[in-house]
Amino acid sequence: MVAKLTKGFWPKVARIILRNRILILLGVAGITVFLAMQWKNMRFSNTEANILPDDHPATVQYKSFTKIFGEEGNAIVLAIRDSSLFTPKKFNRWNTLSKQLEAFPEVDYVISLENLKELIKDNETQTFTMEPLISAPPKTKQEIDSLTKHLFTELPFYDNLVYNPKSGTIQTVVYLDKDIMNTAVRNEFILNDLGELVENFEEETQMDVHVSGMPYIRTWNTKSIVDEIGLFIVGALLVTSIIFFFFFRSFRATLISMCVVIIGVMWAFGILGLLQYEITILTALIPPLIIVIGIPNCIFLINKYQQEVKKHGNQALSLQRVISKIGNATLMTNITTASGFATFIILDSDLLKEFGIVASINIIGIFILSLLIIPIIYSFMPLPKTKHLKHLNKKWMDLFVNWMENMVRNHRIAVYITTVAVLVLSIIGIYQMRITGSRIEDLPKKSHFYKDIQFFEAEFDGIMPMEIVVDSKRKNGVVKPATLKRMDRLGSVIDEIPELSRPVSIVDLVKYSKQAFYNGIPKYYQLPTSQENTFIMNAVQKSSTGGTDLLQSFVDSTGQTARLTTYMRDVKIDRMEEIEKDVQQAITKEFPADRYNVFMTGKALLFLKGTKYLVKNLLLSLALAIGLISLFMAYLFRSFKMVIISLVPNLLPLVITAGVMGYLGVPIKPSTILVFSIAFGISVDDTIHFLAKYRQELSTHRWHIKRSVYAALRETGVSMFYTSIVLFFGFSVFIISSFGGTKALGGLVSATLLFAMLSNLILLPSLLLSLERSIANKQVLKKPQIDILPKDEDSLKDK
Repeated sequence: MVAKLTKGFWPKVARIILRNRILILLGVAGITVFLAMQWKNMRFSNTEANILPDDHPATVQYKSFTKIFGEEGNAIVLAIRDSSLFTPKKFNRWNTLSKQLEAFPEVDYVISLENLKELIKDNETQTFTMEPLISAPPKTKQEIDSLTKHLFTELPFYDNLVYNPKSGTIQTVVYLDKDIMNTAVRNEFILNDLGELVENFEEETQMDVHVSGMPYIRTWNTKSIVDEIGLFIVGALLVTSIIFFFFFRSFRATLISMCVVIIGVMWAFGILGLLQYEITILTALIPPLIIVIGIPNCIFLINKYQQEVKKHGNQALSLQRVISKIGNATLMTNITTASGFATFIILDSDLLKEFGIVASINIIGIFILSLLIIPIIYSFMPLPKTKHLKHLNKKWMDLFVNWMENMVRNHRIAVYITTVAVLVLSIIGIYQMRITGSRIEDLPKKSHFYKDIQFFEAEFDGIMPMEIVVDSKRKNGVVKPATLKRMDRLGSVIDEIPELSRPVSIVDLVKYSKQAFYNGIPKYYQLPTSQENTFIMNAVQKSSTGGTDLLQSFVDSTGQTARLTTYMRDVKIDRMEEIEKDVQQAITKEFPADRYNVFMTGKALLFLKGTKYLVKNLLLSLALAIGLISLFMAYLFRSFKMVIISLVPNLLPLVITAGVMGYLGVPIKPSTILVFSIAFGISVDDTIHFLAKYRQELSTHRWHIKRSVYAALRETGVSMFYTSIVLFFGFSVFIISSFGGTKALGGLVSATLLFAMLSNLILLPSLLLSLERSIANKQVLKKPQIDILPKDEDSLKDK
């Protein structure tokens, strides 16, 4: 019943399209203009990707932390490692740079040598005062040497905060206004104002300034994504147009196809704007994806048109048959491709959900555009000339088809042995795969900000903040000697972990206060005794200048909750889990749960949790994609055996790719897990085409198995080869990306689709021939629910 309805549906669609050509073109133009007007709503992401759901325990704890202490990733760091800095001219110019930065409204405050304060005890009032370390610009090198010696040897409070005594590196920390952290104002300040100041400083002093910090990295990361969108679109258009022209040798056909996909790209941007989704590293891939996926539609439709013209020379009949005979097949294949992307919609990650929604909508959109525009434009043009049809008689394609047929006909045992051997090797490779949570692994390796990250990791032990929140469950509980000692012991454990920086907390301020209490003698930089604590904390509380301000950075207003801040180097996920475990053990040991509520949080930890969560959900997405497409195949062919046979040549390439990843050391991470769902959704298209044609040939050849398989192989082999080559080189465009994840995505999807083409053209026909007795009958291989290929379908075969 469904097949009959479908059979009458497409000829009716063809008549509607060809009879309303002008109206449809005006409609397409109107929609395009409307979506182009939505471009103004597009915005590039200024926030970090929300990977974990809002109700995840790690997210809840992080929000609890930011509610008390605010956004913790608002610091930009500038550093110089150059001995010539310690000369009057350059030293004072560095301090001037700090003043210039502090003058900007986007900057909350700056910690630098220029405004560094020293805690001094006032013996008369028994209070502490904060006095400038530099009262006047030094005029001689001797003054600078004396000042730096005092800083490096007598002020341990600022160790790892503004200086590294081992290398002599000096650092300035710029804290941005927290209200602009997730806005475009942050990007403008970093790219324009900060960039100009640093550039001028470097020109004047001939010294290199290293700049980093999470806001800085996020801003330059966004800029790199924006720069690459245009590169991908141009690259995809160039590569696909060259391949298309190579196949068809027709400027007219190439231009028509380019027009279709360019409109598709305009729609993609428009839908992003209409839905008001941010452009992230994933949604930035959608426009070039639409080009790569849209071109195979154009190949099917234009090739069919030219075959019909060559067959009978009637343009009207040719155009009608293009729609009525190819429409259903391209719809089915686009639905399966869209399904692969649509599975991301069920995930809790906003990043992947938005990617899945926009990608699946646009894949159906490019199908509609192809089906409407190509027949209509050709209807206004003269018939193709003989030279435009020469590509239908390529000898090299006959050689390729003959090679495939020979492999299937005479070397099936070799095919199976090779398949099993590759499968075993791939499984061995899979066991060598690893999951990574490296935050900077995918960043552009040649970029200046990546090199600066490495500099700060070497000099100051990392830039990714990790926070430990200590809730003493009572007012002023964190300044009690017992709590301070517990925090100090925890800090010692953290300091011993190579990947973590020396932690900073209220403990350091109390130690500094004791040192000041004893007139700045460095050996007294330690926690006070119970007796000393009373005098010292009284002095701190009476000190209106500076003391209270310093306390606010480490303790909440009630004195009940304190933070302990450390910074983590970029490490792999397994090492990060070890660090988390070690720190958690120290927390459990030092802080009894009945007296304290202590938890770890911060961007570094959120990224670890987010990566694990994402990988788990993407595996679920892949399983769903396989299940969804299996149901689709079951509906089409109404046979469990055919579902199994159709899955084998499509799952094998995924296993091979996973094995290759293991051997090459490509880790499992969000960007590489995406490969499997995308590739599976696309590769199954070839299987649908082949099996549909095979079922049709069985009916034509009165269930003669071998003749049907070889006929189906010759009929569909060329079209599968054409589209696979376009997809292979189209996805290869992403290899030019400077982002490791995007590069891996492009290379792995290309390789997987190549494996899938060979699997569908050689392994699938071999299986059908070997299992002919058990499946080649009307009970198993039932007539499809939907006529994917009409009975008189002429394939995309070279003739």
